[in-house]
Amino acid sequence: MQRFSITLISALLGISLVTGPVEAGGAKVATTRAERCANLSRQVDEALETHAAATQVTAAKALQRKGNRFCANKKEAQGIRTLAKALKLLGVTPIDPDAVTPKTDLHSKEKKP
Repeated sequence: MQRFSITLISALLGISLVTGPVEAGGAKVATTRAERCANLSRQVDEALETHAAATQVTAAKALQRKGNRFCANKKEAQGIRTLAKALKLLGVTPIDPDAVTPKTDLHSKEKKP
């Protein structure tokens, strides 16, 4: 009986070791706040080039400088918010790489009236 228990535990441990890395390998790694700051600053640069005729260009540039200072001083959350405001002033929606797209449920069936 003891031999059977040891064999069973060994088999379960072996299965968990094999399936563990496979599940972890498919996980998406979230971007850090510092990376998010850099991405948003780059987006502001691109928006300034494409929306050069916008009336809020000087205000957007000032917000970009302020946001970059926040990011450099380890206040990434404030920097991200400030850079997003700069983009919104230019009429551009900030692109969030970590945003999860809603999945549609293919198994649900709508009932017809």
